[in-house]
Amino acid sequence: MSESEAALARAVLIHGPISRSDLTARLGLSPASLTRLAKPLLESGLLVELGEVADGSVGRPSRPLDIAPGLGSFAGVKITGDEVIAVGTDIRAEPIAADERPLTDHSPDAVLRVVADAITALGLSDLVAVGVSLGGVVNDGIAVHAPFLDWSGVDVGGRLHEALGVPVSVENDLVALTEAERWFGVGRGLRGFATITIGVGVGYGLVVDGEVVRTPDATTGTGGHIPLDPYGPVCTEGHRGCAQAMLSSGSITAQASAALGRLVGYDETLALAASDPAVRAIVGAAGDALGTFIALAANLSLQSSIVLSGEGIGLFRVVEDRVRAAAAAGRDPRSMPLDIHVDDDGFRAWARGAAAVAIQASMERLRPRH
Repeated sequence: MSESEAALARAVLIHGPISRSDLTARLGLSPASLTRLAKPLLESGLLVELGEVADGSVGRPSRPLDIAPGLGSFAGVKITGDEVIAVGTDIRAEPIAADERPLTDHSPDAVLRVVADAITALGLSDLVAVGVSLGGVVNDGIAVHAPFLDWSGVDVGGRLHEALGVPVSVENDLVALTEAERWFGVGRGLRGFATITIGVGVGYGLVVDGEVVRTPDATTGTGGHIPLDPYGPVCTEGHRGCAQAMLSSGSITAQASAALGRLVGYDETLALAASDPAVRAIVGAAGDALGTFIALAANLSLQSSIVLSGEGIGLFRVVEDRVRAAAAAGRDPRSMPLDIHVDDDGFRAWARGAAAVAIQASMERLRPRH
């Protein structure tokens, strides 16, 4: 498959079903060039033509192009320090199966065995490829540094490929989630946006001109230590009021537990914000910090679209007014209005991100199944 054909297939995958006129505009192609590029993809069965529809243009009705059904399934796996979350998806990263398993042993042998078992349990008889995401630095399938697992130099891709017999892509979890938002999620169709994730950790990703920014710093968690509140709590690295201290679920629940004199979980903390003044103050401060983070992300990246995701995103729903007020306060009144997109998929959004990376890596290899 040529690069031009691959670009066409990607556009149809991301935006399809899509008319030929929209494709020519999106890809900067003439109708004749589009016909030439689409022909081998249609003949191979990777693309299909749908029934004729009127698209408002002069001439015969259009026959939109789409990715062919039945091209197989994909598995995405998110590895945390506590569990393995696996999802099976179709070629557009829509979940069709799920499995979650606890981790009690962080040794590579034990974790990768759990990963392989979780993928097998998905029951995907037509598995095409697997994606794995984890926190830390990843390079060419190797977990160079995975602090939540205390790993260094673990060949995750190679070992899982040997165990499963299909291609395996391995990516930093934040990069993978940002890719999923770009191709299949709430960031689809946006030329640029910043991703902010909150949960056990705090992450920051960036898409500029339709591409995810990939630098060494994109995978080291630097976004988690952006200062947000000079009077806030201190994170484990000694930073007062940074994003990790203000927005991570562990920090929020620790503050709430101290205020209440008993241990509370994250969901209970958010629920108690409606009735308990002390918890309301803690959750409200976190909302202010999230709004400040959003404003900083938009100001420094020059992207006015923000995607919020992660398993802790329930915070936004509870204190949305405060988040939006703080974000607006941190912006110049002449700047573009903020466009905030929220992904509510929770932890499975991370696994879906891993599946998206596998789909991206597989696009040039995909052929129809007969």
